[in-house]
Amino acid sequence: MYIRILVLLSVMFALTGAVQAQSPTRLRGVIDAFDGNKLSVKLTSGKAQEVQVDEETAIVFARKIELVDIEPGDFVAVTSTKHDDGSLTAFEVRRFPKPSNPGHRPYDGRSDQTMTNATVAAMVQSANGPELTVSYQGGSQKILVPPNASISMLVPGERSQLKPGAPVSLIATQTEGGGLSARNIQVGPSL
Repeated sequence: MYIRILVLLSVMFALTGAVQAQSPTRLRGVIDAFDGNKLSVKLTSGKAQEVQVDEETAIVFARKIELVDIEPGDFVAVTSTKHDDGSLTAFEVRRFPKPSNPGHRPYDGRSDQTMTNATVAAMVQSANGPELTVSYQGGSQKILVPPNASISMLVPGERSQLKPGAPVSLIATQTEGGGLSARNIQVGPSL
């Protein structure tokens, strides 16, 4: 009986490790180099990471637009600074072609930044500037959009946009050899 339990626990731990090894990894940073197959990224943590890019990798580009190009009914992802009084000020607004992961949550686990993926309910001119009201199942947020906020929309991208200096956010999975392979890459204009 004791041996069966040990064998069962060993199998469970092995399966847990295999599932964790296949879990997607989200990386954010700036491209250092791209040779057509290998992307070198300087992560926001300062660490360098190499990621394989293959024919299956989906690439989208964040094309700059104006705030007036965003209308009620559009789906947006808004990255904001959260102030002590709970108010939000956007530093990035990105229009998506379709809804993706709606909700409001801390950004990268930080208590002073949030990510809100939601549908635009209204845009008004407040005393402090343009303000978006966005809604998602279970809630809504009012977010001030200052003139220096980055505003863009996602469009199909291509490998030629993977240039040094371009900001990227990507999802990668671990390869059999222990490296990372990009599944999705979101790239912006070079800084």
